[in-house]
Amino acid sequence: MSDPMPVSRESERAEQFGSYWKNDLNDVFADVAPYYDQANVVASLGLWHWFRKHFMAMVALRPGLRVLDLCAGTNAVGIALLQQEPALEVFALDRSVAMQTVGRQRAAALGLHIESSIGDVHALPFPAAHFDIVTLQWASRHLRIEVVMEEAMRVLKPGGFFHHCDMLRPANPRIARWYFGYLRTCLNLTAWLFRSGPSALGCRNYFIDALDMFYSAEEFSALLTKHGFVAVEHQRLLAGMIGIHRARKPGP
Repeated sequence: MSDPMPVSRESERAEQFGSYWKNDLNDVFADVAPYYDQANVVASLGLWHWFRKHFMAMVALRPGLRVLDLCAGTNAVGIALLQQEPALEVFALDRSVAMQTVGRQRAAALGLHIESSIGDVHALPFPAAHFDIVTLQWASRHLRIEVVMEEAMRVLKPGGFFHHCDMLRPANPRIARWYFGYLRTCLNLTAWLFRSGPSALGCRNYFIDALDMFYSAEEFSALLTKHGFVAVEHQRLLAGMIGIHRARKPGP
């Protein structure tokens, strides 16, 4: 069992990384957008699609549901959702024009429609109780996550589900040290393979530091409960290096 979640964790994260989130992160995603999906497959040693399979297995779909994919990036999840249930209404929101440009092209090439927007996930441009499902993956480490949870709760219909997947901080310190060591090596390798530009090269220390200050799977579940979600459950993949969460907004 992990230690109790520090009360000041979010303020510490914002103090340490807030300037980077605001001023530098968009350039990083503009840099990596053309090779983002391929780099993730390489960095995960081919497990990237396996992670998505576990994530998708926790999402219950039926025709006509309205889904909002936050930090949608290259629309990998939106595409996977539509391939599983074509009669969904899928919306994508991301701050990066470059990432969503790739995502729109990918969806169009497959003949799929995703309603794409550029915007801030901390202040969603949607009315309350508007979506049946909200998803967030591979981005929560770069966000004021408590604010995003509040926004997800606001735009979900009563009884709607929030689904989350991300790299997390393993609760076991020994596993965490091994994990961070692997990631340092991996980040250098992928930067070399894909000829990363200055922005992506400059984010390597941030990437590890942000993960080290983030939450374990158990702590993330506690955070969801704190913000009013019920029926919170999670899966820990690879000894907690990856976490998948599902939580429901109270209601019928």
